[in-house]
Amino acid sequence: MVNATIDRIPVSVPEGTSILEAARAAGVMIPSLCYLKELNEIGACRVCVVEIEGTQTLVPSCNSPLQEGMVIHTNSPRVREARKINVELILSQHDGRCSSCVRGGNCALQAIANDLGILENLYPVQAPPNDWTRSFPLYREASKCIKCMRCVQVCDKVQGLGIWDVEGTGSRTTVDVSRNRRIAEVDCALCGQCITHCPVGALRERDDTARAFEMLADPELVTVVQVAPAVRAAWGEAFGLNREQASTGRMAAALRRIGFDYVFDTNFTADLTIMEEGSEFLARQKNLNYDGRPLFTSCCPGWVRFAKSHYPALVSDLSTAKSPQQMFGAVTKSYFAEKIGVAPEKVRCISVMPCLAKKQECALPTMQDAGAGQDVDLVLTTREMTRMLKSEHVRPELLDEEPFDSPLGTGSGAAVIFGTTGGVMEAALRSACFLATGSNPDPDAFAEIRGEKGWREAQFSLGGDTLRVAAVSGLGNADRLIRALLRGEAQYDFVEVMACPGGCAGGGGQPICEGCELAGERSGLLYQIDAANPIRFSHENPEVQRLYQEYLGHPLSERAHHLLHTDHTAWKMPSGANETGQTRELALQ
Repeated sequence: MVNATIDRIPVSVPEGTSILEAARAAGVMIPSLCYLKELNEIGACRVCVVEIEGTQTLVPSCNSPLQEGMVIHTNSPRVREARKINVELILSQHDGRCSSCVRGGNCALQAIANDLGILENLYPVQAPPNDWTRSFPLYREASKCIKCMRCVQVCDKVQGLGIWDVEGTGSRTTVDVSRNRRIAEVDCALCGQCITHCPVGALRERDDTARAFEMLADPELVTVVQVAPAVRAAWGEAFGLNREQASTGRMAAALRRIGFDYVFDTNFTADLTIMEEGSEFLARQKNLNYDGRPLFTSCCPGWVRFAKSHYPALVSDLSTAKSPQQMFGAVTKSYFAEKIGVAPEKVRCISVMPCLAKKQECALPTMQDAGAGQDVDLVLTTREMTRMLKSEHVRPELLDEEPFDSPLGTGSGAAVIFGTTGGVMEAALRSACFLATGSNPDPDAFAEIRGEKGWREAQFSLGGDTLRVAAVSGLGNADRLIRALLRGEAQYDFVEVMACPGGCAGGGGQPICEGCELAGERSGLLYQIDAANPIRFSHENPEVQRLYQEYLGHPLSERAHHLLHTDHTAWKMPSGANETGQTRELALQ
């Protein structure tokens, strides 16, 4: 252990601990902009500088280890003056129009500048011009980039994609798409982790709220909204609500207040996904020509994009089942439209998702199976939904709880845990066990696959056979698992992949809490909701049972196949993205 004093507080921490982390352990908060623990400890912003007695120069606390006997001052006049100058220099290359910024009021740079009493900038602002396609789901504003390198490191070290890199030198240094490429031409998975780890508003999702309001204002349209499982665990954060206040009932009530005709739960089609995907898996296991390669889940469009661009030979091993979002759209514009006696062309299906990749998924030419254009017309992130509620001056904490509408509003506990890593696998195993044996297992029998570890594996008995499964979250972990499979170092029957660390709970479209990783906390809430749900098996969802009885017939039926399944090879990634896949596959041969 190392002993020192920070702002007159005695500190004892393990050797090698940085001054910044030691200070935080002692309850002393040192401001920072570029720092991400274990990912970005480069001291680039110089905002975290501190004064050490007996030394002439200030040091960045993020990458300076605490040493025995140090006496440290984190907010001395000397530190404050240096910190103020450093922030003013950052502001000199930053578009400071905070009132029109998506991160206004939730920006680390804005907060630090205010704390330092920077009321005007003495340096002329020389922000770089912005050249970016506005149609792509991921949007970057170069004029707001502070060159902190967070996006670069998250994309490289966590996701293994290397989409971002440093360009230029000196005052012209900036962060842009790597290797002089354009964003629409690369293998970006649209996971959005660069957005949630950006301390300012330089990265954001394409804003589709204006289109949503247009649909809501059209009296000729029937507007339907579906809300993903992970959204319920996070939406209240934007309003400062505690977990009890941010109930699904208040969320449903709030969405009705802004004009949606029907408010449904994507949990309904999460259960439907399990019925189709579980049946597909069992059929695959019984196939005499089964080659022993695992079936991969296909719920996450970020993962599907990654597979198509990096390992195209594995696309045939993806489940053909659509994601719950797309199943919902197809069912809404067929079964539900028929139920309410409205022409499918008059229905607008809007999704609220914790994800950017869903914006791209709904626009695929293969997702128009209900015969009325796009099955899902528009996708909003959790952040966009909360912005819409705020723009309509909705105060959710004052609303009475309201239920989801029927018949697409009932979901099981198994569906809820789709929002966390391992949840799809666990939900599938619960129902696969029933489909294989005719009896329900203990709903928590497959809890071994839970957890925040990025790559987890387990073995379970299914109808007398041993089933080898794995669940990974984060595309860097997915890449390592696939390499192990291709080299014969691992063998599985069923694999779940989620592009975002922690699964959808940590999705790139979720509310941003600077410096906090909330996927674990949100996942814990989803497991609590699952445990409290009287229905914990997808096959016991009464509305799903009715859908099969009245419309689909049975899992994998001809109509089910038409509406609920897709051909992942029927659309292409950009040619530049496919080059990455060819390179990777050749390297493993």
